[in-house]
Amino acid sequence: MQAINPVIEEGWKQILWDEFQSPYFSKLKEFLVNEREHHPVYPPGRLIFNAFQHTPFEKVKVVLLGQDPYHGKGQAHGLCFSVPIGIPKPPSLVNIFKELENDLGIPPPSHGNLEKWADRGVFLLNATLTVRANQPGSHQNKGWEIFTSRVIERISEYKKGVVFLLWGRFAQAKESLVNSSNHMILKAAHPSPLSAQHGFFGCRHFSRTNAYLEQQGIPAIDWTL
Repeated sequence: MQAINPVIEEGWKQILWDEFQSPYFSKLKEFLVNEREHHPVYPPGRLIFNAFQHTPFEKVKVVLLGQDPYHGKGQAHGLCFSVPIGIPKPPSLVNIFKELENDLGIPPPSHGNLEKWADRGVFLLNATLTVRANQPGSHQNKGWEIFTSRVIERISEYKKGVVFLLWGRFAQAKESLVNSSNHMILKAAHPSPLSAQHGFFGCRHFSRTNAYLEQQGIPAIDWTL
């Protein structure tokens, strides 16, 4: 089996090295190579591990868990819920910004790029890191979920005082991977227009995150963009 040596931030590479050498990850890589030969796949290869590049392991303060990358052209850039500058804000992100304004009084930005959050310690992780163009969920159950579950387990095991934001049932299914005695778990409905009125609006997760971090002696997150 050929060794896999992905381009990923060095701290993450050390923590996850065994995963990259495992049989499931080799199968996942084979699947992705074949997919790219026949279909457009998002995000581009250089951005698959973008969340890991922007938020080194040692700097993780908050984990925000999404499900799938966006499947429209130009939307996905490896950070959950985020889109590059110049791409219209998706509805869930619009609702995230509404809650941020209601919670902390921060007005919605003109764009949907969350890189500044990532650079400040908000790890924007999707459970599945790739998708076929225009086919949501098309890369589920190919190995990514195993990998990202291991990522969550490593954060839980090797760090302390991290806030895990679990929005929606899919994210909340990962709750058992987190040691709640060492970390804060905040749960709410998904910010999608279908569910935001049923427990996402009013959750005040941004201020609650900062209150917990400060209690741990960790600097709060600057949520402005």
